[in-house]
Amino acid sequence: MKNCIVNSKIIEKYATKFGLKNFGQASIREIVQLINHIEKDSGVRYVRMEMGVPGLPSIELAVNAQIEALKDNVDAVYPLIDGWGELKNQTSLFLKNFANIDVPAECCITTAGSMQGTYAAFLLAGKIDKKKDTALFIDPGFPVQKMQMQIQGNKYETFDIYQFRGENLKEKLESYLSKGNISSIIYSSPNNPTWITFTEEELQIIAELADKYDVIVMEDLAYFGLDFRIDISTPGVPPYQPSAAQYTDNWMIFLSGSKMFSYAGPRCAMLIMSEKLWNREYPDLLESLGVAKFGRALVYKALYPLSAGVNNSAQRGLAAIFKACNEGRFNFVEYAREYSEKAKIMKAIFLKHNFYIIYDKDGKAPIGDGFYFTIGYPAMVGDELLTNLIHYGISAISLSTTGSTRDGVRACVSHVYRDQFDDLDARLEQFTKDFPIDEWIKKLAEQDL
Repeated sequence: MKNCIVNSKIIEKYATKFGLKNFGQASIREIVQLINHIEKDSGVRYVRMEMGVPGLPSIELAVNAQIEALKDNVDAVYPLIDGWGELKNQTSLFLKNFANIDVPAECCITTAGSMQGTYAAFLLAGKIDKKKDTALFIDPGFPVQKMQMQIQGNKYETFDIYQFRGENLKEKLESYLSKGNISSIIYSSPNNPTWITFTEEELQIIAELADKYDVIVMEDLAYFGLDFRIDISTPGVPPYQPSAAQYTDNWMIFLSGSKMFSYAGPRCAMLIMSEKLWNREYPDLLESLGVAKFGRALVYKALYPLSAGVNNSAQRGLAAIFKACNEGRFNFVEYAREYSEKAKIMKAIFLKHNFYIIYDKDGKAPIGDGFYFTIGYPAMVGDELLTNLIHYGISAISLSTTGSTRDGVRACVSHVYRDQFDDLDARLEQFTKDFPIDEWIKKLAEQDL
């Protein structure tokens, strides 16, 4: 790497300081910390693709609603544990308008970000049936969710979806569910980190097996509506956000304002469950928590001791956005379209320089352009690729931290700015000169001989 953009000694200094022996095994936040220091010391402005955070201004109507709520002194009192009534009503209407899912407002619970929602849901799902002590993640996925499981001491299984798309998903899922120890199935769609979106066939398979084996489907819809290949932005008019909740009553959905609305800092999200699940009674919950009803146990036994509610003014802000969407006054899909446009340009630059998209299809259709994409480079494993890219002023995270079995990295487009596209192009051009694939092809040919 004699032509690398960043001085290797600077990189090594901070890798040693932070105890990072293998960048590919570092968490997202560790990579952020590393690059922050390297940038400051080296003076090199990185093309930063490591952190999946919003890259658009917060929606003004949410900001104004929160300011007005603060002026009205709403934060002088404790919030309700399950959330502000108007936010719950608007969430229920939002799901009907944009996902064609009917759910009472009672079943829409406010959480301090989706991460709190998943923590509480994982905690409770592990207690509903003593025989079902294991969760199943359809990977790749958000690494922190497994960290939550580890902190709780809960068991989990995982598999990489890469080779099990379409009808193949059924057999793979059933190989786990038939054991009788799985309590829940967890995934995101559109997916972090790959941006795959489950097809209707796959969602039906998940739903049917959830009913057959009595497990809870947990959908992380942090990127609700951001599969820009379909426009779901007109309230009450198809197409709708695809969801397994359209095919089963055994579901929970995590709906965040962070990526959809760049409403991330207030830490206000919604945990929603079907009316059937809300009212369902579990004898093992009664024994362990003193409450049999799932919904009540979630609110008063899992969420209450975690935060005792979400601040009132933030709830007013999120409610204002949902209301504007429901009334057709705000197009949240168009607002976020910049992510799609940047992804299209960035992918083209990577492909131009001999990189390839790893998770590249949904069924027979090419994957959409959105918040993330995955890239590989011939003859270079994921951890090695990440290390090399960092030396060329480009940051990302290794797919190995997400449960993927493929060699490569996740690229997030949100904090790569349009004035950096030329830098990305130039740095990758140098990268391919320093790591020519012709030599790799030659070695492969010699091995075949």
